[in-house]
Parts: sequence; C-alpha cells; structure tokens
Amino acid sequence: MGPAYRVIAMGMSSEVSETKEGSGATGAGMIRAIVIGGPTASGKSALAVDLADELGGTVINADSMQVYRELDIITARPDPADLQRAPHRLYGFLGAADVCSAALWRDRALAEIRAAAQAGRVPILCGGTGLYLRALTHGLSEMPEVSPDARGRARALHARIGGAALREMLAEGDPVLAARLHDGDSQRLIRAWEVLQDTGQPLSVWQERPAEPPEGIEFYTVTLLPDRASLYRSCDGRFEKMLERGALDEVEALMALDLDPALPAMKALGVPQLIDFIREKITREECLRLAQRDTRRYAKRQMTWFRNQVHANFTLEKQYSERSEGKIFKNIRQFLLTGHT
Repeated sequence: MGPAYRVIAMGMSSEVSETKEGSGATGAGMIRAIVIGGPTASGKSALAVDLADELGGTVINADSMQVYRELDIITARPDPADLQRAPHRLYGFLGAADVCSAALWRDRALAEIRAAAQAGRVPILCGGTGLYLRALTHGLSEMPEVSPDARGRARALHARIGGAALREMLAEGDPVLAARLHDGDSQRLIRAWEVLQDTGQPLSVWQERPAEPPEGIEFYTVTLLPDRASLYRSCDGRFEKMLERGALDEVEALMALDLDPALPAMKALGVPQLIDFIREKITREECLRLAQRDTRRYAKRQMTWFRNQVHANFTLEKQYSERSEGKIFKNIRQFLLTGHT
C-alpha cells in the first residue's frame, strides 16, 4: 500500500491511500478532478478505468452519444469488465428520444463530481465531446428557457424544409451563428432557430454573455493525440468489432422506436449507415466503408479541436497503453497531493 494522502473531503477529514483510495477533494473543500479528452479510439476509456482502479476514482462520461441508453455497442460504452473495476456515471442515462445539451450534461456532471468527492473518490471525466468539456471547465453563458411549442415548431420546420433552407432563414436573424453552422448540423440549427423565435434575440448574442468556471473545483487535463495513421487504423478496427458484437441488432432495435431522424441519437457514428444497410439501400461492404470514413473524419475534427481549443496539463502524442502509465500517473498523483501541475 502506497503512502497516504491527507485530504479534507467536503469538510470531512480522512486518510486515503495513494494507490486504491481516492483523494478527490482537498483542504478548504476544493475538489481536484481529472479530465481525459481526445479523439475517438485513442484509448481514453482504458486510461480512465486504469486511473480509477489505481486511485480509487469514479469515471464520469463526457461523450455526447454515450449518454443514450439504446446506444451501447455503437458508441463503445464501457464493457462489463470495466464497469466492475470502477464506478461509472452518466452512461446511458437518457433515452434516444431525448436531446442532451451541454448545459444539461454539465449540471449532471457537476453533481457527479461532487458526489464522488463526497465519497472520497477521484472524479475522472472521460470523453471526446469538446463542447461538453469546455462547458464544464470554463462555464456556460446563461441560456434562455425555450417553450416546448417553440421547440416543436422548430423541429417541424426543419423536417419540412431541410437544413440548408433553415440555415438561410436563420441568417436573416442570426447571421453570426448561421455562418458557423453547416447545413447538416440539424441539432444546432434547430436550437438557434427556436431561441431566435421564442426570445427575439439571436443565440449568438446569448452566447456572448460572460461564463464562469465552477467554484471549488480544480481540473487536471490529459489529452490523447495519437499520430493520424495509427488513430485511423484504430477507428477502422473499432467499427468492425462493433459489428461483431451486435451493433446491427442494436440499430434495428433503435429503428423500431420510430424516432425523429433529426434526433442526435439517430445520427451517432455508424447509425445512419447501418440503417441504410438494414433497408437494403447499400451493401454491407459499403456500410462498413462509409461508417469507417465518417469515423475517421470525426476523429480528425476532434484532433483539431483538442489541439487548438484545449490547454492540457499533459498531452500523450500516441495511443494510450499500459506502457504510457508511468509519467501520466506520476503527474496526476502530484496534482492530487499538491494541486501543482
């Protein structure tokens, strides 16, 4: 058993071990949390569960698709073996008929961070949704409540005229946001339109309001940024494994719910291609090729985002493996003990 941390967890003093007992909170109620970000298939989940197992942590999901309970295999949620090694939170807590916003996720994540610290465990955020992680660490501007009627009308309008036409209409009232979005970004187009119609103010104006990071929490951020060739190989292999594990059956069950195709869950990586295959619009080989292509493109966008938008305390320029543990774990232990990075 390694040396003990001396921590004060939300006002309760306790001795915790360096290796298997958590130290998610420190003196004066300050919570220290770990953030693990990076592109899909870079090894984030493996690192998170290894850290949680070693340090007595709780893994908290920060992936916008892994929140949907119907999308287990197709989003590569932690498997039963990982779930046994450490507590996992915010995985599959919403139904596919729901929409998870950054604000909703942030509120839930902050509650889970504080619950983990209260239990003397290290909060470990893990995911590749950069918007969620930034919302957590930097805060969110105050956003308006939108009526259900406005939301319904916005969705109906998008379904009737499509993303390109809706973006043109949006440009008249919110040219700033319309210029940022693309025609296929249905969730954000609908959100921008419903806010504009319900409040009379552009969403871009709301977004310019000052945001504050959460009080009482310090974050240590690790990003995984492998070289592109090895990352793309992992992306390709991952989708093949998903098919072997039963992704096709999972998507068939999703289709049986007869959901709005504009919902986020219906656009998860691989879902549109498998739907087309099930409907015999494309062959299995074409389904595999297109899904792998889209996964690689998404990973590339994630790489760009994490390189340009995230100030990381530690960056691993390769995929995570057990051989990478040493320096990462050493730096995180120092952060948990001292707050120094």
